[in-house]
Amino acid sequence: MNSVADANGVDATFEMEANRLDFYIGLSLAVSSSAFIGTSFILKKKGLLRLASKGSMRAGQGGYAYLKEWLWWAGLISMGAGEAANFAAYAFAPATLVTPLGALSVLVSAVLSSYFLNERLNVHGKIGCLLCVLGSTVMVIHAPQEEEVASLSDMAEKLRDPGFIVFAVCVVGSSLALIFAVAPRFGQKNVLVYILICSVIGSFSVSCVKGLGIGIKELFAGTAVLKEPLFWSLVICLVICVSIQISYLNKALDIFNTSIVTPIYYVFFTTSVMVCSAILFKEWLRMTIDGALGTVSGFLTIILGIFLLHAFKDITFNWDSLPLYLRKGPQGLPWGDQPYMTLLSQDTQSEDEMKLPGDAGSKGCSIRTRELHKEGQ
Repeated sequence: MNSVADANGVDATFEMEANRLDFYIGLSLAVSSSAFIGTSFILKKKGLLRLASKGSMRAGQGGYAYLKEWLWWAGLISMGAGEAANFAAYAFAPATLVTPLGALSVLVSAVLSSYFLNERLNVHGKIGCLLCVLGSTVMVIHAPQEEEVASLSDMAEKLRDPGFIVFAVCVVGSSLALIFAVAPRFGQKNVLVYILICSVIGSFSVSCVKGLGIGIKELFAGTAVLKEPLFWSLVICLVICVSIQISYLNKALDIFNTSIVTPIYYVFFTTSVMVCSAILFKEWLRMTIDGALGTVSGFLTIILGIFLLHAFKDITFNWDSLPLYLRKGPQGLPWGDQPYMTLLSQDTQSEDEMKLPGDAGSKGCSIRTRELHKEGQ
């Protein structure tokens, strides 16, 4: 009896160690993915700017000249590497952890854009970068380390859930409305239109990636997943979703500033993915109250950091904008090298104020006397 209990304890310990190892593998892949994706934004933007300087038809106007630009292809390859790492990360770690860590791509993009795109990164932006790192760290600490969906059969059961079916119908309907009704009229005026299309469709693409990652893990374990219709359905759905995302993200990057597109895309995309994950995988049900609060707090901290990073990017913040008491001179005094000035006492000021009306009145009388004298003459 004791031997059976010991064996069960050993198996439980081995499973915990395996889950922890998968968690750290997924974490490492998610961080490397953010680095590649953040770099890809800069490369794509540089390529689009070069095309605009040559007078080619821009992507925002429906042109596809960027397909001939090597910098754009370098950005696409970098994004592909990042998405591949992201793809693998979803197979090892929960979507609740992997997706919010995309904030690091915003940080990478902001830092690189200040060097290669001449976009300023002021004090507010640096504080925002720090908050993004802190929020990501909090989310890593409180993220769930257990996987609820371990096979494609489990994935199929999740996809048949009525709650997810309602969510999927809402996503498809809203995406079609944005693409065919809203985008032609307001796409080039409002940055939210193209980003909303990418974000809403992105919630599907992440779910497909999650399912395919689980299927590939089963394939390496010896399961014949290539015969499963669900596997190929997920592949087709992923290709369609990614194609739509790339097209509309290119339009957004071509028309609007990178420092605007990147953070807004992150917030909407991450929110959509977390909602989809909560409905489909129900990972939040496996979390404790403090873990859920920590994850939400970390996510809100990241959003605050992104807001600081980009909302005040055009505000000049330098030495002269500091309050007077914070501006220390060479001697450590708030007034620096300015000379001393004698200040009038309150009594002296009051005496001067009392004299002013009289002086003005006497001057007025003398002027009037001279005028009357001239008239008499």
